[in-house]
Formats: sequence, C-alpha cells, structure tokens
Amino acid sequence: MITRGYEAWVREFEGERERREAAGDPDWGLGARVHPAVWRSVRRFQVGESGDGANLIAKADRAGDAAYARAVRLFVAEEQNHARLLGLLLGASGVPPLVSHWSDTVFVRLRRLLGLRLELLVLMVAEVVALRYYRALRDGTGDALTTRVAGAVLADEERHVPFHCDRLREAFRGVPRPVVRLVLAGWRGLLLGAALVVACDHGSGLRRLGVGRWRFVRDVVVSAGPVGRSVVDRRV
Repeated sequence: MITRGYEAWVREFEGERERREAAGDPDWGLGARVHPAVWRSVRRFQVGESGDGANLIAKADRAGDAAYARAVRLFVAEEQNHARLLGLLLGASGVPPLVSHWSDTVFVRLRRLLGLRLELLVLMVAEVVALRYYRALRDGTGDALTTRVAGAVLADEERHVPFHCDRLREAFRGVPRPVVRLVLAGWRGLLLGAALVVACDHGSGLRRLGVGRWRFVRDVVVSAGPVGRSVVDRRV
C-alpha cells in the first residue's frame, strides 16, 4: 500500500469542500419522518460530531508537517459540517439537538490525555463505529432527506479512515512489528467495547434501522480487520 502525501489529502479535502459548496444543502423544508427511537440515536451522534477539534489541531501543528496540519484542519471542518447537517436534519423534523451526552464527554477526555498517535487510535474507534452507523441510517429509514444526509456523512467518513491510517502507518514506522500488533490488539479491544456501548445505548434505534445489536457489533469488529492491516503495512 502506497502512503499518500499530505498535500494530496489537502487537495482532496479542498476539492470535496468545493464540490459540497457548489451542490448546496438539501431542501430542509421537505421535512423528515423517522421513528422517534432513531431521532434519539441521531441526537447522540450529532453531539459527537460537534467538537471544535482544537486539541487535535494543536497536536498536528506540533508534529511539524504543515501539509498534515492543513489536512487536519480540513478534516475537523468536515466533522463540524456533519454536526451542522445532522442538526438541520433534526430541525427539519422538529427535534431539538442535545447539548451533551456522557459517551462523547468520556471519549473527548480520553483523547485529550494522549499524544497524537494514541489520540488518532482512539479517534479511529469512533470513525469505524460511525461507518457502520451511518450506513444503517442511510439504508434503514426510507426517508429521502435522512438518506441524503446520512449518505453524505458516510462518504466523508469513508475518506477519513484512510487519511488517519496514512498518519498512523507513518507514526508506527520504525516501531517493531510485534509492538505494533500488540497496540492494534488493544485498539481492537477498545473498538469492541465502543461497539458494545453503542449497541446498548442505541439498540432501539438500530432495530428500527434493521440492524440488531449483535449484528451491529459483529459488523464493526469485522470492519476493523482491513483497518489494522492498513496500519501494519509498511510498503511505501
């Protein structure tokens, strides 16, 4: 696997921003009709997307790579746009957003205690879980506005994972492979724990989306395989 330069990531993020601005927002006046259990779930995910990213940006700046720092800012802007889209989607159905949620508070505090490499590993847990969640939201409601918003967020998340994998692969270069594998084993354990928490906390919403708790956990764990292999692969 060839690691992409961060200048290429900057161009991709900027190109996506331009495409998004040209396309504009969906027609929020269409409204959205989704089961209340799904809205409760979306409200919790919307909180998780709404951080300012200042801590991650500061760590990226200290890493000393201007292109990477620029790419991280663009990544954070996309995450903030997810929060905006989800907030407007909730508003289109008359559902107020949450101010905070305990799961997001725990995740943010954990990430802030760590250096860039470990923070990215924790962030990747959230990204991999989000991939499965937004795919379920896109495919499971039958509501046109919700499908469009979830599909847009999912498309961004599908780019975020390889972006972080590129940085992690670079960060672990020179670290003995057995140590990297041990770290990734711990990461998979954290991912399993996060998937179980989401499955329990969002169980009724997931069922309405056609995804049972255990299927959700299984799918998240299975999806971790290619991510871990991407980080370990050192061919450049």
